[in-house]
Amino acid sequence: MDPEVQKEQFQRAFVGALAAHAGLNSGQDVVDDDSVDLRLKARGIVGGKIRNPQIEFQLKCTFRDLVTGDSLAFPLGIKNYDDLRAEDLLSPRYLAVLVVPRDTGKWLDHSGDCMTLSHECYWMSLRGYPKSPNTTSVTVHVPLKNRLRTSTLEDMIKAASRSESL
Repeated sequence: MDPEVQKEQFQRAFVGALAAHAGLNSGQDVVDDDSVDLRLKARGIVGGKIRNPQIEFQLKCTFRDLVTGDSLAFPLGIKNYDDLRAEDLLSPRYLAVLVVPRDTGKWLDHSGDCMTLSHECYWMSLRGYPKSPNTTSVTVHVPLKNRLRTSTLEDMIKAASRSESL
């Protein structure tokens, strides 16, 4: 399998496992032309006034060591940047970047009755970020404190139910 496709599939599984743990439905569009790779949705009202709130993710996975200080300096394509910074969206959108080693054998461990997905996925909202003069990519700084966890997804869904984003 192409390494880029392999990384994409692993990240879908990684975020999908978190979503399942949080009790969220996950889905995706047949065509990704709006910088949305994965959509997560809750059933009912979960902390606000909006019924069945949903959040959307642009998923990225990288081998590269992009850590600089307390953030991950990730080069994001300008189309994705512009789609994610929009403020007139119904559902909050987030960028999620999973950092994995080149050795795919270290991505997960499965033995006995346990499977462990390794490494970290970081997230950020680009909503309201300024237009960039760049034409190909923008380096975004994803805070290392923003680790994507089950509780993070729950907080994001609750915020969406209040018509907010984190």
